[in-house]
Amino acid sequence: MVKPKKLNKGDKIAIVSLSSGILGMSYCEHELKIAIKRLEDMGLVPIIMPNALKGVDFLKDHPEARAADLKQAFIDNSIKGIICAIGGDDTYRTIPYLMEDDEFKTAVKKNPKIFTGFSDTTNNHLMLNKLGLSTFYGPCVIVDLAELDNDMLPYTKEQFLKFFLNESNYEIKSSPFWYKERESFGIEEIGKPRKMCQEQHGYETLNGSGMVIGKFYGGCIESIYDDFTGNRYGDEPQVFEKYNIFPTEEEWKEKILFLETSEEKPKPEELEKMLIELKNRKILNLVKGIIVGKPQDEQYYEEYKNVYRKVFADIDTPVLFNVNFGHSTPRCIIPYDVQATIDFDNKKIFINEPILDNNKK
Repeated sequence: MVKPKKLNKGDKIAIVSLSSGILGMSYCEHELKIAIKRLEDMGLVPIIMPNALKGVDFLKDHPEARAADLKQAFIDNSIKGIICAIGGDDTYRTIPYLMEDDEFKTAVKKNPKIFTGFSDTTNNHLMLNKLGLSTFYGPCVIVDLAELDNDMLPYTKEQFLKFFLNESNYEIKSSPFWYKERESFGIEEIGKPRKMCQEQHGYETLNGSGMVIGKFYGGCIESIYDDFTGNRYGDEPQVFEKYNIFPTEEEWKEKILFLETSEEKPKPEELEKMLIELKNRKILNLVKGIIVGKPQDEQYYEEYKNVYRKVFADIDTPVLFNVNFGHSTPRCIIPYDVQATIDFDNKKIFINEPILDNNKK
């Protein structure tokens, strides 16, 4: 697995819209300005890719344009990082254009660079993982860099700044606070803080015990479920099967699976159906352990816990719940295919190796 090098001041960082095109809509202009200013304040040079601001309708109809932006960002040697605008629901449609493009695949391996985003960006993470690049399930433009308060959320910003560091290992700690989702992201919200809540639970072990060592792999459970079943569009499984995106059985055995639910806040019975799909495919049995993201707004918090307990009643795989990643704020970065230790007895998560290539200046 190839790792990207760290960011330095003066580096160019590309902004891409790989699914939803809302970054290009007039109602997001203030958020784009905020995000660009924050990146510049960090010493970075934001580069908006050619199709990233073409709007919802154009990008919905032109997955090839979204794919072209990602290809160009990887081919351009002067670009050192790539940040997704936001998620969406059909990112998988970019995969055929990219996996059929030898120039793109070569660029990913020869020009490794930081790639961060979450939600349906899961599909691009899994594609890049298949190509051998370690990416980051983490902050995106609209809901993180463009946080409408006077700065990024402190925990999220601390995590984002890890892209500038050469840390050899560290602990992913539970945030002491979590934040309610905003009811509006309009210009009138600029400077207004989110409603902050004291963390009452911390990490919770729902199944199993002990300590496991493995490599992170996963994402948004709705996206993964759709990729296996075609629940949303029908042809997702064919795309993933054609390009052998998912790990082999032996590769699953090396993984620590991370799963989280989206802003759609699926009902507990829907979550159960998705987990049973993974269970029937033996994935829940094969992986070394599982970490689960905090539900957004703590919606269905106890109900989700009960679903995990029910599904894992006859499985030994340990499960750690309520980790700050995915759709709940604030969020950490989860590095794909980086070795981690999960201590289920003491409810701790450790990254065991550098998440970036320390051999490059």
